[in-house]
Amino acid sequence: MPSEAPIGVFDSGVGGLSVLGEIRRLLPAESLLYVADSGHVPYGEKSPHYIVQRSRAIAEFLVQQGAKALVLACNTATVAAVGELRTVYPHLPIVGMEPAVKPAAAATRSGVVGVLATTGTLKSARFAALLDRFASDVQVITQPCPGLVEQIEAGALDSPRTRELLQGWVAPLLAQGCDTLILGCTHYPFIRPLLRQLLPVDVTLIDTGAAVARQLQRLLQADDLLAGGPPQATHFWSSAAPQQLEQVLPLLWGQAAPVQVLPV
Repeated sequence: MPSEAPIGVFDSGVGGLSVLGEIRRLLPAESLLYVADSGHVPYGEKSPHYIVQRSRAIAEFLVQQGAKALVLACNTATVAAVGELRTVYPHLPIVGMEPAVKPAAAATRSGVVGVLATTGTLKSARFAALLDRFASDVQVITQPCPGLVEQIEAGALDSPRTRELLQGWVAPLLAQGCDTLILGCTHYPFIRPLLRQLLPVDVTLIDTGAAVARQLQRLLQADDLLAGGPPQATHFWSSAAPQQLEQVLPLLWGQAAPVQVLPV
């Protein structure tokens, strides 16, 4: 596999752009391929079998595009499919997401940690294992956020409806003494500015995008696959109408870009 080969990144929709941005900042010389499976969003309310099938189809598409590594920029897809993808593609570095329970447990001063995530993530055995391993000494309060992914997909990062949803979810967490809040979905960093308005200044927000980028860098370095040279391009596909992603890219990615139709 040549070091100049691209890195494939995918998510149920636009949320993985938060991870893609961290990868671009850390590894500017890498060519990036991004798939938004927005025609099937949100994954959080789908069955594990459904998510595995979508993840396998998208991973195969990215491998056919020459990807030298895969990043599942989606907590729910990681929970359902990362193990199977590592079995199917044992030769590829594959990086997944998981809620940042360990750093949150270390950061909390009150001993109360809140988690905003999708229903699929919060119900998973993988999440339960994280709690058992890293959060035995703290109280973790979970809050599913149905409808939030759809608001972010539409670019409604500071709309009255988004604000109303978040206020309803964070109020009970604060009432129970939460001082550290995990953003357990890759979509959620995009509403960090709104959360900062709704939360006391001493509440810490934690997500894992930067950690995923660093893990990807370590794996590529170990396999001698890091690209060199000048900054490279990023290419986008969507399983929904390309115009939907094109409309929010300036807001969420910071610049406009053409989007192709995902053929799977």
